[in-house]
Amino acid sequence: MPSRRNTILGFVAALTLATWSGPAPTQSREEALGAQEHPKLVQQYGGEYRDQKVNALVQTIGRRLAQAAGADVRWTFTVLDSDVVNAFALPGGYVNLTRGLLALAKDEAEVAGVMAHEMGHVLERHSTSRVNRSTIAGLLAMGVGAVLGSPEIAQVLGLGSNLYIASYSRGQETEADEVGVKLLQAAGYDPMAMATFLETMNRYAQYEAAKSGKKKSEGFDFFASHPQTENRVAHAAELARKLPPGGTRPVEPYMNAVNGMIWGDSPENGFVRGNSFVHPKLGIGFTVPQGFSLLNGAAQVAAKGPGGAIMLFDGGRAPGVRDPADFLARALQGSRTQGVQRMDINGLPAATAVTQAETEQGQVDARLVAVSVGGDTLYKFTFLAPPGSLRRYDPAFEQTAMSFHRLSQREAQSYRPERIRTLPVRPGDSVEGFVARMAGEPNAEDLFRILNDLPPGTPVQARQVVKVIAE
Repeated sequence: MPSRRNTILGFVAALTLATWSGPAPTQSREEALGAQEHPKLVQQYGGEYRDQKVNALVQTIGRRLAQAAGADVRWTFTVLDSDVVNAFALPGGYVNLTRGLLALAKDEAEVAGVMAHEMGHVLERHSTSRVNRSTIAGLLAMGVGAVLGSPEIAQVLGLGSNLYIASYSRGQETEADEVGVKLLQAAGYDPMAMATFLETMNRYAQYEAAKSGKKKSEGFDFFASHPQTENRVAHAAELARKLPPGGTRPVEPYMNAVNGMIWGDSPENGFVRGNSFVHPKLGIGFTVPQGFSLLNGAAQVAAKGPGGAIMLFDGGRAPGVRDPADFLARALQGSRTQGVQRMDINGLPAATAVTQAETEQGQVDARLVAVSVGGDTLYKFTFLAPPGSLRRYDPAFEQTAMSFHRLSQREAQSYRPERIRTLPVRPGDSVEGFVARMAGEPNAEDLFRILNDLPPGTPVQARQVVKVIAE
């Protein structure tokens, strides 16, 4: 979440669950749909990661795979500035992968495996049907203003696209794996790379679940949008074994590219640390309850909780609006609300209101909280709950809102970005020695072994290059 260049009333919004209708889209319509939705997805996932080395690697792999595909598709390959381990494909050839995912690979072929898998979704037109079912988000089409009788409410309820992006079916995942493995082989990569990287991502998902106490499918990661089956890794390996042996697994280009890459959150977007979000440059922070997963985007921060609860946070300059209660009253004018109540949050003037919205899927309950930090700068929480369940989730929503605070100078200075460093293994080096460099990471040895595809108990080998996390 970078410095807010837009006013609060300028944020993208939506609550209607519109879908594409009519006949199957033509190629040009697929391109138009992808071009329309791609910037929204990029923004939700922290914007583009503008690192020359990383992008050069991904573009090189992309050109190699595109040539092997031989399809009449204008491919666009984008690295997202997010630590969430995920990849997305949109109609028209848009393939996106996060730097969090890139960090887990062990060589160029494994990165190619993920990209080939996503290209498989495009070539099989899964991404078109997926967007048709969710309009990328299911919540990005405008129209809620008409439903609520107030155009401003559509801007207040700034829902992010990826919270509701539809998952692929298991059959579609299998098809994309099959296309991806063949693409890998045709591009000259080891087709087994897809299976090995799926196994690494599965290990990392288990690591994250154990660290946070959540199930693998409850967050925003790859397996939340790409269903995992027990035999998927074995199936990908079986597909690879059926192809002629051979193919490359370049290590050096990959290690050179990721050396120095940010691990975790980007300073420009603030930091997610466990259940807390802090933005040292803006001087603010808040904490969500246990059981919620945080996603730090370029325009907003989102949290997804159990039972369909959603939290969204954004803000910035609102010229001419200094009173949070006045802001909510004007924004919600004409909608069904329970009135605006003034409140105090850690010495900051704030206000809250409850409203409802009708969508094609039914009603959504919403609690809005606006907080002034001085001048004409306001921040806003949007808390969403399934119909009739707001009272159940209100304690969690209130706990989050009341945790909002201004950072002290000391607190702001304590947050620094972490980066991946690639190091050669020299004679006498040990796993324990490298793990000591990552002392600040939870379960550091487990993470080190996942990052470097080292099974438990396996030592590092001389002349090997390994990745560590360091400030």
